[in-house]
Amino acid sequence: MFDRWGRFVVRRAWWVIGGWLVGAFLIIGLLPSLSDITSGDQGSFLPDSYESVQAINLAKTAFPEQATSTAIVVAKRSDGGPLTAADQARVGSLATAIAGAHIAGIGQPLTGPQAVAPNKLVQLIAVPVTAALTDNQGQMDAVKKTRDAIKTNLAGTGLSAGVAGQVAQFVDNNDTFNTAFTVVGTATFALIIVLMLIIFRSPIAALMPILVIGVVLQVSSNLIASAGKLFDFNVDQSLQTLLLIVLYGIGTDYMLFLLFRYRERLRAGDDKKTAMVFAVARVGEVITSAAAAVIVAFLVLLLASFGGFGSLGPALAIAVFVMLITGLTLIPALVSLIGPATFWPSKAWRREPKGTAFVRIGAALGRRPAVAAASSGLVLIALASGVLLFKADYDFAAGFPSTTESAKAAADLERGFPQGALDPTQAYLTTSDGSQLTPAQLDQFAAAAATVSGVGGVQPPVKAPGGTVARFGLLLNVNPASNDAITLVHDHLRGDLHAIAPPGTRVLVGGTTAIYADINSANNRDLSVILPVAALLIAIILALLLRSIVAPAYLVLAVLLNFAATLGSAIYLFQGAAGRPGVTFQLPIVLYLFVLAIGTDYNILMIARLREEARAGNEPRAAAALGVQHAGPTVAAAGLILAGTFAVLALAPVSFLQQIGFSVAAGILLSAFVMSMFLVPSLTALIGHTAWWPGHGDVDRGGAETAPVQPSVPVESN
Repeated sequence: MFDRWGRFVVRRAWWVIGGWLVGAFLIIGLLPSLSDITSGDQGSFLPDSYESVQAINLAKTAFPEQATSTAIVVAKRSDGGPLTAADQARVGSLATAIAGAHIAGIGQPLTGPQAVAPNKLVQLIAVPVTAALTDNQGQMDAVKKTRDAIKTNLAGTGLSAGVAGQVAQFVDNNDTFNTAFTVVGTATFALIIVLMLIIFRSPIAALMPILVIGVVLQVSSNLIASAGKLFDFNVDQSLQTLLLIVLYGIGTDYMLFLLFRYRERLRAGDDKKTAMVFAVARVGEVITSAAAAVIVAFLVLLLASFGGFGSLGPALAIAVFVMLITGLTLIPALVSLIGPATFWPSKAWRREPKGTAFVRIGAALGRRPAVAAASSGLVLIALASGVLLFKADYDFAAGFPSTTESAKAAADLERGFPQGALDPTQAYLTTSDGSQLTPAQLDQFAAAAATVSGVGGVQPPVKAPGGTVARFGLLLNVNPASNDAITLVHDHLRGDLHAIAPPGTRVLVGGTTAIYADINSANNRDLSVILPVAALLIAIILALLLRSIVAPAYLVLAVLLNFAATLGSAIYLFQGAAGRPGVTFQLPIVLYLFVLAIGTDYNILMIARLREEARAGNEPRAAAALGVQHAGPTVAAAGLILAGTFAVLALAPVSFLQQIGFSVAAGILLSAFVMSMFLVPSLTALIGHTAWWPGHGDVDRGGAETAPVQPSVPVESN
């Protein structure tokens, strides 16, 4: 199949390139952009079965005219002293000025004596944000114009103020993500160019992935946005940065797979077109199987109850599919036209290197596969032991720079109010039979809620127009975005509030902290479902590729062990050495995406080469030695580039992206240099012909193209 496809692409290279460019032009020019489906509202990713979402839905029904969220203006004296009566009056005038600016997307600002801290160090102005949660640009414009009004009205007054709250954080985080995208993108381009120059010593080979994948990134983004519009899903702010890393990582890998095999055939004496047909015939199956495993693993995220993961899966699957099509069409068509000039000006491609490290590694592995299997397995097991110490960190805000205006304003607020005042937990009291709430019920609940452990204060209730629902703002004693607050809500606060509901009423607990508490539950559930399903589907793909059930079994076990080793190494570093309260709650799913799924690529490349060497008539140990000798350079180069592209996330000004960058880079290096280079070939050598049972894929049924090849260094026989 891939032999015929390779001939088609090479013979009609100009038609393939033209068709690809026309399609890309239409997609980029006509389809929506990724920003149209980006959301910073984590609650929008949870299903209705969770209490925090039920509270949101109740609020929308009971308070239809209320703001979707609130921005908190935190005013203080520039010298840090207590606010005087004149200062407080000036803050009141600021609230009037903000209202007078008639800013689109905000309601009537509120302040007064009750908004002054007991120690008079700060005064708050509550600015209702009426722009819809789905109107990202409207919310951002509302916050930015409010900030402009504050600067204008407080100039020269001796007062300063900043805007805090979830909406303000979204604005600042959006700027942070844009900065991260620029920094990471620049570093990724530089890294790929440098590494490709080192590998091929050619500017053409170095620039090709930058140019080709740059167009693929834009095409994928527009297709994802179209899918989001069509199937009504949103994506997180971090997707754009992750897309860049994923596409440049796997795209460069697929290009390396083709170029290494193409160069190998040129060295064997093939002309440029015959060499590319052979490369596509051999590598096309590997790329397709690898991409299929990644796409399936990504699509399994549709089983996630947390929509942030559920939407991430299809988005990345679309991007990988576009890259697969590009790897089977545009890249081989371009290279077949350029020919050996792809490697210009270097002439090293003409010579087969002798006595390389991979020759020695392959020979040593072929002589003592048991030693290689035991040592590589023990390394992974030792790192995997860190999983036993796993703790999830849900403090999303702590991952962003403390120098943003919203972060500084939040710190100022804590000088005069309980930490929970920035983002109160919302308790919605409603009657069970639809009757109106009585003053006695409201007073009873407010008094009881004030005594609940973890609650530092209770704001006066706000009754809905119908009188059947009242909203209480609960000020927690701890930072509402912290792990302590999430644990508090998850473990007992909800239960305590349910228990004190007056007779004939019930309570729903909502707000940001409650949302993250529900994300905690969703995350735990999703991991228990997604990992086994993905492992099973990847095993099926491997079984179809290899026509075996033995090899897929130990390949999947190796990938799962590598996943655990990667997570364990992150836990040892961040929880242990760095002293953090846990690793970001997103990390296990991200590692699942990029280590379990993409790491399978290297296993597929290596096992396909082991099978090819076995089909050429080599015994298992000799086939393992030759497999490492020939596939090792490709795996090493691809692993270094992919790990490097993720490692540049360490430059991002967001700590959870830094954690992801280190952890995925470590996982890719373990995948390439421990699992695929040592564990898989050594196990295949030890298991021998049984590895290919029942299909006996190591037997060439059509006649081998070449005679058995002996390893460059002799391998001991059994």
